[in-house]
Amino acid sequence: MSALNAGDSFPADVTFGYIPWTDEKKEFTTCGAPQTYEASKLWADKKVVLVSVPGAFTPTCSANHLPSYIASLPALKQKGVDVVAFIAFNDPFVMSAWGKANGVTGDDILFLSDIGSKFSKSLGWTIHDDRTARYAMIIDHGKVTYAEKEPAPPAVTVSGVDAVLPKL
Repeated sequence: MSALNAGDSFPADVTFGYIPWTDEKKEFTTCGAPQTYEASKLWADKKVVLVSVPGAFTPTCSANHLPSYIASLPALKQKGVDVVAFIAFNDPFVMSAWGKANGVTGDDILFLSDIGSKFSKSLGWTIHDDRTARYAMIIDHGKVTYAEKEPAPPAVTVSGVDAVLPKL
């Protein structure tokens, strides 16, 4: 597969690693067991904003990228977004902890692991050979309507919420 573009169908076999948020495991020092998140199936009838970052807890991702999406959740939901998901090459435990560290509860934002950067590599959208690149994608009922990779990292331009909101 190569990079996805507006008008393309979202691939049928995309999975990520995931630890679901639960009230019982809401503390930062506790976590659940990793599961397979079948994105293609679960997103087939939804409007999804998928955001990829080079790593959880990294400076730009934690100070700029994620907080702007958290602050804009009401605006995203108002535009009909069913799912906001962040992916990175980190394992499911780190992604779960990143969500908790940023005060995200429930399924407001999903924190998914692109294990081995498999999905991002299939698009050719990685950095330093193994990390997920910084990009954003809108998937509307199985169709990609927006897909842009940052041209000059660590800048957050085409993958930031300010670029994504007008495309919804």
